[in-house]
Amino acid sequence: MLLSLVTVFLLLGTGQAQRTTPDFIMEYFQRQLQQLEGRLIKCEQDFQHFSRRMYDMSKEIHSETSKMNVLKSEVKGHIDTFALRLDRVERDVEYLHNKIPDTVQVDIEDSLLEQQVKEAKLKKTTVIPKGKDCSSEVVGIKSVKIVKKAGDANGSWMKDPTKGSANIYFFSGTRNSTVLAYTSLKTFTEPNSTKKTEVIRLPFPWHGTAHVVYNGFVYYHNADTNNEILKVHLSNRTVADRLLLPGAGRMPAYSLNPHTLLDLAVDEMGLWSIHADPDFSGNLVITKLDHSSLAVEHTWDTNCNSRDAEAAFIICGTLYVVYNSHYGGRSSIQCLFDIHDTIYTESIPVLFFPKRYTSHSTLRFHPKDKQLYAWYDGYQTIYKLEIKKI
Repeated sequence: MLLSLVTVFLLLGTGQAQRTTPDFIMEYFQRQLQQLEGRLIKCEQDFQHFSRRMYDMSKEIHSETSKMNVLKSEVKGHIDTFALRLDRVERDVEYLHNKIPDTVQVDIEDSLLEQQVKEAKLKKTTVIPKGKDCSSEVVGIKSVKIVKKAGDANGSWMKDPTKGSANIYFFSGTRNSTVLAYTSLKTFTEPNSTKKTEVIRLPFPWHGTAHVVYNGFVYYHNADTNNEILKVHLSNRTVADRLLLPGAGRMPAYSLNPHTLLDLAVDEMGLWSIHADPDFSGNLVITKLDHSSLAVEHTWDTNCNSRDAEAAFIICGTLYVVYNSHYGGRSSIQCLFDIHDTIYTESIPVLFFPKRYTSHSTLRFHPKDKQLYAWYDGYQTIYKLEIKKI
């Protein structure tokens, strides 16, 4: 470096005599510093560019990993669905095989046999017997009585169908663990009814509005699960049994009540569940349950769709589905499914509810009173059904 400075001084000669040596040295060092700063700036720019590239690559890898996880979940879901449908087909084939007598040889055309198999799969008429009081159908809704306005906009209330019981059970909200019990409908409607209320704390919260009380137990959809039904003893608040309902919980049972993934019902024949099947075009599936063990007795794919449905109830093994609009309007029964095939559903007219411009959260049928205990927009209402003998 010193040699370079000396050489520069000699070349400049006398023309640079007027400039002092310190000034020249300072200018030289300034130029060197400027060049060094330029290199540092370029180095910093290159580093920032490299950092951006690394960040973009990290985001891309994370995005691809997320897509792979979603694809993995979808494949697993398809496999589970296929296994479920395969199991149902096997049960259908076994059922049809048992229904066809082995001792009689009948020649049937292939087209006719195929049509009969399709009809059998749609109807799935079962050997489950009707109750002794099951020889009637709903032909209208006589009257409506607004009993009370209490609780949240969505909820469920019902009268205990157990013989000799007049207890009223009150479930407010779509997620809760506190049930209020009243000794009678009169007690429930009294102004100071809270003083005569029994507070029941369930061991796990419920989800949606799918609850029923039957023979001293409460059955409900366990919160934070897609399809688990709990059976809880009302006296000691302990879980007596539980069931993972096959195929349920993948979509709302009724599109106008998205908080209810599966529904429960009680009629003259016992305990039922209702859910929608996305693999069956969103049609409703009903399942007969053993109320003692929660075992599945039989399952039917119905022709009633969950689209624009708000609630449903079952009477004598016949599913009645209630429809409305997203904007609220007059509810009506537009679809029926009879497991015994004794009601010619094609000839049933649309049955309208009394004029109420809102949507029902739940409809609970009481087999003895022949009444519906309904909840809409925080109002507890009773509908009187018009029933005739078949």
